[in-house]
Amino acid sequence: MNYKEVDAADSTITRDVVDIDSKTGNIYEAIAIMSKRANQIGITLKEELNAKSAEFATVTDNLDEIFENREQIEISKFYESLPKPNAIAIQEYLDEGTYFRDPKLDAEEEA
Repeated sequence: MNYKEVDAADSTITRDVVDIDSKTGNIYEAIAIMSKRANQIGITLKEELNAKSAEFATVTDNLDEIFENREQIEISKFYESLPKPNAIAIQEYLDEGTYFRDPKLDAEEEA
């Protein structure tokens, strides 16, 4: 998924509990699903940022390089301006873009 084009909220907004637990029937299960997805998104974004930052890594640190390296600053600002992983995960869940399954139900179907 392209996290840069997701329509997630940039700030905190109030969510309707009925919308959140309608897919699972349990608010705690829904929150656990969104939490796990937010962790996945956070790790992916961090890996992307680290990969892009690694291009600018130097062996010696110099104060002059910090001010001259505008590309690295722009990349960092871009990733800081993205919605937070939890907001992206909530939006994905509400838009039914998150796949999840219940292992208990899978075991019952096999029996």
